[in-house]
Amino acid sequence: MRRRILELIADGEAPAGDVGRVIQAEFGISQPAVSQHLRVLRESGFVTVRPDGARRLYAVDPEPLAQADAWFDTFRRFWQPKLDALGTELARGRLAQRKAAVGERGRDHPSATLTPKEH
Repeated sequence: MRRRILELIADGEAPAGDVGRVIQAEFGISQPAVSQHLRVLRESGFVTVRPDGARRLYAVDPEPLAQADAWFDTFRRFWQPKLDALGTELARGRLAQRKAAVGERGRDHPSATLTPKEH
């Protein structure tokens, strides 16, 4: 849920009410529960909050996320080769699908039914 909140405000500031409505709809929790999650994110330093009249605008603080990313660098070696291999297999699958589609279209072409002498 907190990751989803970060996703919602990743592109810029968002009012707490807007964030709350999305989180309530997606997770079925109350507004006070959303406020608690926003408070935890704020106290842990992952988000900033700025008053704007009666509204409170939340935004991602990129510094703690950059620190977490740097920490994860130590562990990327465990999953990066697997993700690279997955990317390769997905690309192979897409290529095979395109080749199959071209083959199917070729069979529908009028010249595909002609015998070699008719070409």
